[in-house]
Amino acid sequence: VRMASAVSMPAPVCLIENTPDGELLGNPEALQILYGITEPVVVVAIVGMYRTGKSYLMNKLAGKNSGFALGSTIQSHTKGIWMWCIPHPRNPNQTLILLDTEGLGDVEKGDQKNDCWIFTLAVLLSSTLVHNSKGTIDQNALEKLHFVSELTDVIKIKSTTSVKKEDGEKEEEEEEEEVDDSQFVRYFPNFIWAVRDFTLELNVEGKAVTEDEYLESGASLELGSNKKVAEYNLPRQCIRNFFPERKCFTFVLPVSGLDINRIEELPESAIEPEFLQQSNKFCDYIFGTSWIKTIHGGHQVNGRMFGSPVQTYLATINSGSVPCLENAVISMATIENQEAIKEAMKHYQSEMNGLVHFPMGVEELSELHGKCEAEAIAIFMKRSFKDDDQKHQSALKECIVESYHEFLWKNEEVSMEICNTLLKELSTEMETRIDEGFYAKPGGYQLYKEDREKVVRGYQETPNKGVKAQEILDQFLLLKQPEANAVLQADNRLTESDKELAAEREKIELIEQQKAADEEKLRQTEQLLEDEKRSNEENMQQLEMKMKEEAENIKLEAQRALESKMREQEELLKKGFTEKAELMEEEISDLKQEAQSGFLSGLAKGIGSLVAAGVKGYNDYFGVKMFKKKNKKGTKSNDTNLIAKM
Repeated sequence: VRMASAVSMPAPVCLIENTPDGELLGNPEALQILYGITEPVVVVAIVGMYRTGKSYLMNKLAGKNSGFALGSTIQSHTKGIWMWCIPHPRNPNQTLILLDTEGLGDVEKGDQKNDCWIFTLAVLLSSTLVHNSKGTIDQNALEKLHFVSELTDVIKIKSTTSVKKEDGEKEEEEEEEEVDDSQFVRYFPNFIWAVRDFTLELNVEGKAVTEDEYLESGASLELGSNKKVAEYNLPRQCIRNFFPERKCFTFVLPVSGLDINRIEELPESAIEPEFLQQSNKFCDYIFGTSWIKTIHGGHQVNGRMFGSPVQTYLATINSGSVPCLENAVISMATIENQEAIKEAMKHYQSEMNGLVHFPMGVEELSELHGKCEAEAIAIFMKRSFKDDDQKHQSALKECIVESYHEFLWKNEEVSMEICNTLLKELSTEMETRIDEGFYAKPGGYQLYKEDREKVVRGYQETPNKGVKAQEILDQFLLLKQPEANAVLQADNRLTESDKELAAEREKIELIEQQKAADEEKLRQTEQLLEDEKRSNEENMQQLEMKMKEEAENIKLEAQRALESKMREQEELLKKGFTEKAELMEEEISDLKQEAQSGFLSGLAKGIGSLVAAGVKGYNDYFGVKMFKKKNKKGTKSNDTNLIAKM
C-alpha cells in the first residue's frame, strides 16, 4: 500500500535556477512539492557535458518519452537543476527524485566556476550520480571530469570552530583538520558512468572485458612520480577515492542522421533495438540498486528533509563560502527535531484529550499519561536524528511534563468544583436552619451535629468526587468550626464540662479529617514521583534502543568504507603502488576501530540532560502548587474570620 504522501508530478519543475549573473536560487514551488513528501527518497542526478543526451536517459527513468527538455541545437537546453518526483517504480512507499542538471562546458556561459557548483550540488544532493559522456573513456573524457578533483576544495565535511583569544579580542577560526577520503565516501553517492554513442568493442589489450572492467581500466593509475603522471592520475585517483561503488553502461547510437534531433517523437520501432535493450538494462539497475538518500548515521531522508540542505547549500554558495556537510545536516536536524517534538506533542495531547474524563483518580490518570508519553517518545525517536546532546528529547520531556501537569491541574479543578457543589447542595437545609436560628435552643448542638454528620455521610457516599475529595471536606469542616462552636456554646442544656468534652471531640474529628486530607496529598505526591521515575526509565530505554540502532548504522557505514578502502589498497598493491597502499594503513586502522566502537559514552551523556528536564518540570509543578496553596490559605483565613463575625 502506497503512503498518502506519494507525489507524482506530471512534468519536471526547476529546483535550482541558474540566473544570468550566475546566482543559484531555489524555486519555492519545487521546495513546496518536496515539503509534501514524507516518504524516503531515492535521488538520481545526472551530470555531463552539454548536448550529450542526459535528459533522454532521465525521461526513460521517469517512464516517459518527454518531460526533461531535449535540446535540438548545440546550445545547452537545461539551465540550473530540474526535478521530477515520481512514485518509485519498484519500491512502494518510496519516492524517486530525478535531477537533470545543466550541461557542463556550455561555450555561451563560459563560467567554469558555475559549472563546478552545478556538479558539486549534484554530488551533494544525490544518492546515485550518473556521469553522462560521449565516445569513450579516455584521457579527454577524464579531463572533462576534472570537477571531481576539485570536490575537496569546494566541500567541507566539518564546520570550522571558533576560539576566543586569551586577551578577549575578536574570535579566530581554528584551522580545519585535514579530512581523509573515507569521510567523503560516507556522504557521496554511488557513481555510474554512462558512455553514449559507443562504437568500439569492449576490449582491453586484446582481451574482452565487461563494461565495469572497461571503466576500471580507464580509471587505472600509472606508476611514476613526475608532474605528467601526477596530472594523469589526479582525476582517476579522485574517482577511485570518492566513488568506491562504480558502475558503467555503454550505449550505441539510438538513431542515425537527423532523427537524433527528434528522438522523443519517434516510436520505439524506429530506435535501435540494442540501444533500447541497453536503456532498459540501465533503468533496471537504477531501480534495483539505488539507495535511499541517507545522512551520516544511516538516517533516511524524506522529501521534506531533502529541501533543507538544498536551501542551506545555495545560501552558502551565494555568500561566497564553501558548502559544509555538517552544517547542512545540523540545519536539517534542527528543523526535523523541532517538527518531531510538535508531532509527538500533538499525539500526546490528542490521545490524552480523547481518553481522559475528569475527574479521575491519580493512578488512572497516571496510567493514561504513561501510555501516551511512551507513544509520544516513540514518535519523536522515529523522526528525530543527530540529537547528540539530547537537547530536543529533553525539550520534549519538559513539554510532556508541562502538558501532564495541566491535565493534573484540570483534574484537581474539576474535582474541587464537584466537591464544593456537592457540599453546597447537601448543606442547603443546614444553612437555612442556621439562618432561621433553628439550632439556637436547648439541645440545638446535638441537632446541629446530626445534620452535619448527615451532610458528611452523604458526601462520603457519593462516588467520583476526584482527587480533592478529602481536602475539600477538610476545608468545609474547618470553615464550619466557628459555627459549630457558636452553636455549642449557645446550648443551655449542656453543662460547661459537657461543652469542654464536645469541643475536644470537635478538635479530634477535625485533626482526623486533616490527616485524611494529608494522606490524600501524600498519595498524589508519591504518584508524581513514580511518574517521574517511570518517565526517566522510558526515555532512557528508548534512547538506548535508538543509540544502539544509530551505532549499528555508523558501524555499517564504517564497514562499507573499510571494505572499499581495503579493496583499493589490494588493487594498488597488485599494480605496484606500494607506497600509496602503505599510506592508506592509518585510514584503514581508524575505520577498523570505528567499526568496532560502542555507544555507551553517548548514552551516558544523555542521562543528565533528561533527568534535569524532568526535575525542572516537576519542581515547576510543585512550585505552582505551593503558590496556589499559600493564596488559598489566605482566602481560607479571611473566610474563617468572616464566619466568626456572623
